[in-house]
Amino acid sequence: MNVLLFNGCSDNRPDTTGRRLSAYLHQQLLEKGYTVSQVNVSDAHIPFFELRQPNPPAEVETMVEAFTKSDLQIWLTPLYHGGMTGAMKNCLDWLELTARREKPYLTDKVVGLVCWADGGQAMQGINAMDAVAKALRAWVIPYTVPLVKSQIYTDAHRRELSLEHTRKLDRLVTLLGNAAQAFTITS
Repeated sequence: MNVLLFNGCSDNRPDTTGRRLSAYLHQQLLEKGYTVSQVNVSDAHIPFFELRQPNPPAEVETMVEAFTKSDLQIWLTPLYHGGMTGAMKNCLDWLELTARREKPYLTDKVVGLVCWADGGQAMQGINAMDAVAKALRAWVIPYTVPLVKSQIYTDAHRRELSLEHTRKLDRLVTLLGNAAQAFTITS
């Protein structure tokens, strides 16, 4: 199965929480035998969404292809003003290019959600992503991972993820795979 890690963190430094969580998830998914691809909004160079653009840029086509060829997806974002990052939402808006396909948007895709925030408000980001994923016809698993940023790491230098949080991410990976198998059997 193909898994897309969709990292909404717009900071492109290698030591960001988004990159560290993505790297951890990437490794866990590979160990379970999944094929993994990534879209990092900080690297994707996706322009502002324009519905009537006759020829979308190659970066947009590549990103849309990554979404449509995946079976499973994990979306990650820091909380920004009560939701996901604007760059992440902009990427998702470009999925409108698939509207006339036999299976438009994210039909039949299974999605897991992760959000982190400085305080205890990460569920707001989860709820925002959940609403968009469902509007795009994806199946969102009910287990989500809201994280308090100050508790993600075991040390002040942010070198190692805490055991509590790696367990939550591992559970997300397991449940995402279980949901995909159940969905495949019934659809």
